[in-house]
Amino acid sequence: MDHICPICQTNNSEMAIDFAIEEFICSHCNALIGVRNNTQKKNIKKPVENVVLEVGRKGILYGTEYWVINIVIKKYGSDTFWREYSLKDRDGNNVFLSESDGHWVFIRQLETAFKESKFYADFDGHKYRWYETTPCTTYAAAGYFEDKLNFGLANYKEYVNGTEMISREQFGNSPQYFRGSHISGSAIKKAFGINALPFRTGIGIVQPFFFNVRQCTNIMAVTALLICLLQLYVMTSRNNQTIFEQTINFADVNDKELVSQNFNLSGGSAPLKVHLYSDVDNSWANVGLGLVNEKTNEVTYASKDIEQYSGVEDGESWTEGSKSEDFNLCGIPQGTYHFLISAEKEGGIPDPFKSGYRPDNGDFSIIQNETGTFYWQNDKDKSITPYKDRWALVNQIIERTNLQKNLKEQNKLDSILVNIVPSYGYPENHERNATVKIKATWLPVSFWNFGIVLVCLIVFAGLSYLGRRIFEGSKWSNSSNSPYPSN
Repeated sequence: MDHICPICQTNNSEMAIDFAIEEFICSHCNALIGVRNNTQKKNIKKPVENVVLEVGRKGILYGTEYWVINIVIKKYGSDTFWREYSLKDRDGNNVFLSESDGHWVFIRQLETAFKESKFYADFDGHKYRWYETTPCTTYAAAGYFEDKLNFGLANYKEYVNGTEMISREQFGNSPQYFRGSHISGSAIKKAFGINALPFRTGIGIVQPFFFNVRQCTNIMAVTALLICLLQLYVMTSRNNQTIFEQTINFADVNDKELVSQNFNLSGGSAPLKVHLYSDVDNSWANVGLGLVNEKTNEVTYASKDIEQYSGVEDGESWTEGSKSEDFNLCGIPQGTYHFLISAEKEGGIPDPFKSGYRPDNGDFSIIQNETGTFYWQNDKDKSITPYKDRWALVNQIIERTNLQKNLKEQNKLDSILVNIVPSYGYPENHERNATVKIKATWLPVSFWNFGIVLVCLIVFAGLSYLGRRIFEGSKWSNSSNSPYPSN
C-alpha cells in the first residue's frame, strides 16, 4: 500500500496489507493528508514517548496475525496520557491495544450498544460497574486512518467487571461501544517480538490479582478435605503405642551407660515422645538418652534436666520447675532400636547394697541401718524386704543358700550379721530420689502437623482475600464510583 505525501513526496509504504483509508499522516513530515483531495489538512505531533509499536509492525495475538495501522496518543487534563494502537488483520477486522502506565487492554468494537444505568451497565448477561467518565483530546498520532481523525473533545465512559471492561466513546452525537480485557505485557512482547515495554506503575483498570483467589480457595478446600481423610485413615490404621517403659536406679548407671532391650518401630517417620519422671525436691537430675538404630548404628542423642525447687520468701511460698519433663525425638524412621541410658542426680548417693553382705552362692544383698533393721534386696527385680528380727533373716538366708546342715557356716553367718556396719540414714537418705522413670511412646498418629497444615491453609486463604481486597481498593482509588469507600 503506497501513499505519496504531496508535501515532501515521501512514499508511505509501511503497510503489508491493503485497505481503504480516509487520511494518513506522513511518516517523514508528520502532515495529515486527506486521501480524497491529496491535500494537507494540518501538521500532527509525532507520538514518541513510551511508544513501543511502530506503524506497519506485525504481530500475532490469540492466533490471529495483525498489523499496526495507526497510533493515537490521548490526553486528559494537562499531564495524563495513554496510547491507543489500531490493529487490522488480513480479513479487514479491526482490534485495538490501549496502554496506560504500562498496563495493556485488548479491545474490540461492539456492533450494538449496551444498556446503561446511573452506576452500572449490562452486557452479555454481566453487570459492569461504572468506573469513570474521562474527557480527552488527541495529542499525537501516526499512521493510516479509515475515518477522519477527530481532534475535538471526546468522552470515554468506562465500566469494569474484574478483568473485563466495556466503554462508550462519545464524540459529538456519534457514540461507539467497545469491550476490552486485560492482556499481559509479556504477551505483547512475545506477539510483536519487542524487548522493552513502558515502565508499569500502579494498578491497571482491569489488571487481575496475582492469582485466582476463588480457584485457589477451592483447591485449598479440596486439599484440606484430602488431608482430613488421610488423617482419618492414619487414626484408624495406626495407634500411638508405648514401646519402652522402665524405672532406672541412679546407682545402676553411675559412671556407665545402661543398654536397654531393643524395640521395633513400624510405619512412616514419626516423633518418638519421651517422658521422664524423678522425685526431685529442691534438687536436680539429668538423663541422657542415645537412640541407636541397630541396622545403621546411627545414634540420636538427647539430654534433659529435671529440677524442682520451692521455698518461702517474704511470707509467700514459691515453686519452680517440675518433677517430670517431656520431649520429642522427631522424624524417627521405622526400624529396630535400643536406648543407651545414662543418668545422674544431685548428691550422687551410691547404692548401699553394693557394700552390703552378699553370700557366695546368693542372688541377694543385705544391709542394716543404725536402728538394727535389716534390708534384703533381690538382685533380679531389685525388690527390697525389711527384717526387724535377725533370726527370721538368718533362717531365710539359710534356706536360700542351702546351709541347713552346715552348722559352722550358720555360726559364721550369725557373726557376720551381728558385726555388719550400719548404713546410717537408710532408707530415708538413700531412697530419696533414687530412681528415674523413662517412658517412650511412638507417635505415628500426630495432630500437630495436621493442625499446622490446616491453620496455614486457613491463614493463606484469609490473607489472599485481604490482599485482593487491598488490591481492588487500590485499583478503584481513582474512580468516582468506587465500591471501597474507605480508599
